[in-house]
Amino acid sequence: MSFDDEVTARIAAQAANAPLREAAAAFLQASVPAQYSYNFAWAGRPIIQYPQDMVAMQELIWRVKPDLIVETGIAHGGSLMLSASMLALIDYCEASAAGTPLDPRASRRRVVGVDIDIRAHNRSAIEAHPLAHLIHMIQGSSVDAKVIDQVREASSGYRRVLVCLDSNHTHEHVLEELEAYAPLTSPGSYCCVFDTLIEDMPPDAYPDRPWGPGNNPKTAVREYLRRLASDGRRAADGSPLVLEIERRIPDQLLFTVAPDGYLKRPGP
Repeated sequence: MSFDDEVTARIAAQAANAPLREAAAAFLQASVPAQYSYNFAWAGRPIIQYPQDMVAMQELIWRVKPDLIVETGIAHGGSLMLSASMLALIDYCEASAAGTPLDPRASRRRVVGVDIDIRAHNRSAIEAHPLAHLIHMIQGSSVDAKVIDQVREASSGYRRVLVCLDSNHTHEHVLEELEAYAPLTSPGSYCCVFDTLIEDMPPDAYPDRPWGPGNNPKTAVREYLRRLASDGRRAADGSPLVLEIERRIPDQLLFTVAPDGYLKRPGP
């Protein structure tokens, strides 16, 4: 049995291990009010994310090798740095394999980040970062028509696009984001919808937020997938858009902020 086969078998065993899954769920529920996700950084910038999902994202980016990553929600910029550092690593490895000199600033790969309020100190820190040349920031609501047009224009000409949605977590907002940005997802790539865990949290887990069970990214994902199945949508490349929940990832991670939120578009 190969190592990959062993990993697949372990993940399947984890999925069937009820005590292990219950322990993981208990940790996740206890860690949210403790603000556990606020404790980490990537390349020197705070990243409001769980380490498990950071590992999942670097695996996906390495596997897909996108030319463009579109992200909604910037905050301190840690997620932008994760994406940009992975794109830089892919550039380095491709240049090394080809035996060609690497000019980092000649890279066409980009991360496009959208946020309704890019605070001045965060913008300054991101723009001063060595990876800033791979990052393009757009300020405005991710569901504003003018912002959507800017992102679509920025994505024009890119073959492999990966999408990450992590801004306002209400059902209607995420559903609008899915309608706007999920079609950018390339064949074989992913549209990652974060904080779907809200649906499975206690009703009082987010007392100061407009979202909660019944009104969150997971309910939006369910509705969008229903629309894809019943009404259909076209991807940006003109093909019928198909997205499937990648269930292996939550089984691998055991706890994640994005259960049912890793959506894969079938393809090479």
